[in-house]
Amino acid sequence: MFGDTAHAGTNALLNRLAEHARPMIVSHGGVAVGVVSPNTSRAVRAALLSGADAVKIDVSSSTDHIFYAFHDGTEPDLLGIEENLQTLPAATISGLSYQHRDRPGRPARVERLTAVLGDFRGKEVLFALDRSWWRWPTLLKVLDGLQMAQQCVLKVPAWEFAALGKLQAHKVKYPTLAICSTVEELRALPLHDPSINLVGVELIALDEESPWFDPYVLEQLRRESLLIWVNSETLTTGVPLFAGFDDERAIEQSPSAAWSRVLELGVDAVQTEYPWLLHDLRRLRA
Repeated sequence: MFGDTAHAGTNALLNRLAEHARPMIVSHGGVAVGVVSPNTSRAVRAALLSGADAVKIDVSSSTDHIFYAFHDGTEPDLLGIEENLQTLPAATISGLSYQHRDRPGRPARVERLTAVLGDFRGKEVLFALDRSWWRWPTLLKVLDGLQMAQQCVLKVPAWEFAALGKLQAHKVKYPTLAICSTVEELRALPLHDPSINLVGVELIALDEESPWFDPYVLEQLRRESLLIWVNSETLTTGVPLFAGFDDERAIEQSPSAAWSRVLELGVDAVQTEYPWLLHDLRRLRA
């Protein structure tokens, strides 16, 4: 069981999914193909139909504190505007459309975070909310209103101590995933503090010299009841998030070339933009 027993009820969905799916497949922003845009309800549905067990959603905010499911910085490509979404009021954002998906009578709007999450409230759907920690505690109050603590895992860099402190002070103990690049960052985490519901770690590795490729280190994480999560992505800056075992390798070489090494490490969750490919590989290796 991942997380402290004090938070077993809140972590029940995460633990059910992790028990029945090894590793859990986390869709990056949902599946956005054809007329489907990323970070939308349709993208979430497409991800689940493609074999995903969970969906990572990016969080942005308008200037008047309305939260949207959107990865800021992608506005020129997705919306055809140069302005950052976070510099705009909600009234302006409500008129924006995903330019390559918009069709007469069927506009593809940027969706509010509460609408995306609310579409799946009470269902066996787990969300990982990313790029949100500097918006706490305002966002936490919005999430409280949804009453979806079992379904929302909050990502936060391990070195963001102020953000971790806000979680410790907040009444609702959301499952939390700490992003770690080094063992030192891991050791600085409040691993056994009941005031924070730390369920796992997302491991960042530039290459295979990383300690995260050491079976002994990974076994220590398991003994701490931490879920081990890796991100199968290389950033647009060229920085690999897990030693180049990424989505690009899955396409250019094969899914096995991208993920077999990762699966052999015994990780509990893999985040990818191609959940169907990882789903097939997981099935073949079962």
